[in-house]
Amino acid sequence: MDFTSNVSAQLNAGLILPEGIVIITLLIVLVGDLIVGREGARVLPYIGIGGLLTSIAVLYLQWNTENPIALLGSFSADDLSIVFRSIIALSTAVTILMSIRYVEQTGSALSEFITILLTATVGAMFLSGANELVMIFVALETLSISSYLMTGYMKRDSRSNEAALKYLLIGAASSAVFLYGSSLLYGLSGGETSLPKIAAGIAQTEGGELAGAIALVFMIAGIAFKISAVPFHQWTPDVYEGSPTPVVAFLSVGSKAAGFALAIRLLVVAFPLEQPQWRLIFTALAILSMILGNAVALAQSSMKRLLAYSSIGQAGFVMIGMVAATEAGYASMIFYLLVYLFMNLGAFTGVILFSLRTGSDQITDYAGLYQKDPLLTLGLSICLLSLGGIPPLAGFFGKIYLFWAGWQAGLYGLVILGLVTSVISIYYYIRVVKMMVVKEPQEMSEAIQNYPVLRWNLPGMRPLQVGLVFSLVVTSLAGILSNPLFSVANASVQNTEFLQGVSGVQEAKAESDQLSLNPTAPAILDK
Repeated sequence: MDFTSNVSAQLNAGLILPEGIVIITLLIVLVGDLIVGREGARVLPYIGIGGLLTSIAVLYLQWNTENPIALLGSFSADDLSIVFRSIIALSTAVTILMSIRYVEQTGSALSEFITILLTATVGAMFLSGANELVMIFVALETLSISSYLMTGYMKRDSRSNEAALKYLLIGAASSAVFLYGSSLLYGLSGGETSLPKIAAGIAQTEGGELAGAIALVFMIAGIAFKISAVPFHQWTPDVYEGSPTPVVAFLSVGSKAAGFALAIRLLVVAFPLEQPQWRLIFTALAILSMILGNAVALAQSSMKRLLAYSSIGQAGFVMIGMVAATEAGYASMIFYLLVYLFMNLGAFTGVILFSLRTGSDQITDYAGLYQKDPLLTLGLSICLLSLGGIPPLAGFFGKIYLFWAGWQAGLYGLVILGLVTSVISIYYYIRVVKMMVVKEPQEMSEAIQNYPVLRWNLPGMRPLQVGLVFSLVVTSLAGILSNPLFSVANASVQNTEFLQGVSGVQEAKAESDQLSLNPTAPAILDK
């Protein structure tokens, strides 16, 4: 009895109930499709959304759990993971809303698409709390393989097949690099797979600096691929352009959030002594991502490619919080990802609506949209302006928080570069908005002149409308009423044990370096 209760306490399986709910929902959708067939499958997407919202409710109830360790130490359900898992589940719920009409119009099976999407969600949620190398890799591959399948889901579209092949080849290479780094960590730590034990094992290993540095670089390369950081971004524009738009929306938010969650946990827990090294690497990644992402976006003619390079630039902004490596830095990352969820998914919902009605993805075809579809113009404009950081929208406060955290950490050059590239990004976002609101009839594009009559009563159109209006409202109000989100972001960092006192790590390291350079310092300090 004691043995059983001890194992049960170590498993603490109740903490993975949110993931369990998503898995059960996945099975209901899969089996329900076999039972009711395609005719009765219209209710299955709403079952998927209901399961995801239930999972978010359970995550809310698990906030600030006393013992957040589950599955024999391989999973941590601390507040940091709760926030990231909620972001991922919510992004999937909105993605399902926007995919109903899109997938049905292509003639593909909607329930199978939702099943694969929920599988990717389970992998991303486990990745956000994984505290052990085996679980990290299994969760990462669950997310990655599901993403490959969704990217090539439109089998009749040659662009979708091409995107899936590119994503598969480059993704497999990045997984191999990440796995090699993990194996080096396993060897250096003396056969440990738990992240805290790996950190302790590396600290006791003599002469392992070179191998440790290689492991660090390889694992950061794997993470950089997942968050689309330059120079590991090559897959992003082609995959974004060729993939089904709902898949792109999920990759840009859910997959990216999981990548940042993994980066924070892995680097802070397993590489505390190498903090200067990984901060330097992320500084380089942030600089390259902000410059290339925003500069190349200026020349894009395709809306999806523009949002692809925008996504690369946005990753560069978020990495400022990673480089800061302070409590404020991590909290600013979480806050920005929370608001990025709504403004980016809102933009993709607008792109889906426009492509369904016109069949076009070209920016020039948006000319004069305001005269035919005011709601779509308003929703897309607000989301794009928020991505650019125009006040008082949510994106403005997100960037201000990131830049403030970077400035407090002494990253003056990085923050100034972020401000400059943010101004550049405003130009290409406003270019699209200006295109949509031209007033002269002769300036309208041919696609807008032939724009179909608005019919929201068509199957699958109401969910798209709900998704657009919901994203529009949250993006508008989250900037003005941002205090609740600020509180959630700060509390998630302050309540997470391994992030407590991260601000003091740099000070202690600086003091240690000063003492090593000045041997008389201890005597002076004692006096």
